[in-house]
Amino acid sequence: MSNVSFILDNGACTAKVGLSTASPKLVPNCIMKAKSERRRPFVGSQIEECRDASGLFYILPFQKGYLINWDIQKTVWDYIFSKEQCSANLSQMPLFITEPHFNFPSIQEAMTEIFFEEYDCQSILKINASGLSCYHYRNKNPTAKCCIIVDSGYSFTHIIPYVNGVKVKDGIRRIDVGGKLLTNHLKEIISYRQLHVMDETYVINQAKEDSCFVSQDFYKDMNTAKNKLEINPIARDYVLPDYTSLRRGFLRQPEAPGEQQTLRLNNERFAIPEILFHPSDVGIHQIGIPEAIVDSLKACSEETWPHLLANIVLTGGNAKFPGFRDRVLKEVRSLAPSQYSVNVVRPEDPITYAWEGGKLLSRDSRLSSMIVTKEEYEEEGQAICYERFDI
Repeated sequence: MSNVSFILDNGACTAKVGLSTASPKLVPNCIMKAKSERRRPFVGSQIEECRDASGLFYILPFQKGYLINWDIQKTVWDYIFSKEQCSANLSQMPLFITEPHFNFPSIQEAMTEIFFEEYDCQSILKINASGLSCYHYRNKNPTAKCCIIVDSGYSFTHIIPYVNGVKVKDGIRRIDVGGKLLTNHLKEIISYRQLHVMDETYVINQAKEDSCFVSQDFYKDMNTAKNKLEINPIARDYVLPDYTSLRRGFLRQPEAPGEQQTLRLNNERFAIPEILFHPSDVGIHQIGIPEAIVDSLKACSEETWPHLLANIVLTGGNAKFPGFRDRVLKEVRSLAPSQYSVNVVRPEDPITYAWEGGKLLSRDSRLSSMIVTKEEYEEEGQAICYERFDI
């Protein structure tokens, strides 16, 4: 077996893909259609070739975090494995592919079958993205026996405790808030207050990424946002792209309306990420991330608590909001038993952290005992996958 593996962290929004000898590519896991070019569907990264990305229509393989549209997913996979993207000979190397927690058996089985039979894979390792993040963290911090992975992605936020590299299933918590919900809520607020943008998911998602931050003191910031522009450090204008001279919007100090079309963003900038901490703000009757971390902790044996609290790792796209780490640290600190110290880590790139964990895992001497080969699959069927993969 070669030491090269192909790693596919198959997120519901972005697939992180590439050979273990290279850097990951981020490929949108969807097909998009644009008003400007009605005939042509844009698969994955082809969206960069689109002349005008206003009013983009998304066709997604995932819904609510689970793969449901196989035709769309297969089109994106075909694109990923094509020569123009990540030309990979899957019959010559292991494939690592991530699956969501508590994935339905029917989806697991269909996925295995597709990769062995249609893509002619030599061997497969299926694993949760948080498992790769845990491997990455322990590889870089060999003394850490335990960690809590907070994976806040497109559809959900999961909190997963690991003890000695093994996930504690009773401690897994899921909050039904992810990047998609935040973007949709921002679209609704802007449409209600100033400009109809309900069809502008692509642009408003970029506006969210460029302008939102996590407040360290919500009520204080709310009061600040009520001030007049001259004494309001929060209010900003977001200049919208026109797709002639500007392909992506940007944030600037508020100024009088000019040629460019702008959105005035004020308390939305921090009220949107606040939903991660208070899902009840939008009618989701669940606890926020800090409470869920402590709730997850309490499902583990007490002797592991100090080790888990000392190694809380934030991954997924929402971890990129400025202030996210500090707020999680502050709130977990106030909720956790006072005799233990709390440490929260936000990796340099929370989006590719799991993929990089796969890259490290591809060099592990135990890899051959973790994968399932095509021969084993043909001989024993799905049973061997359930036995070997801890999904």
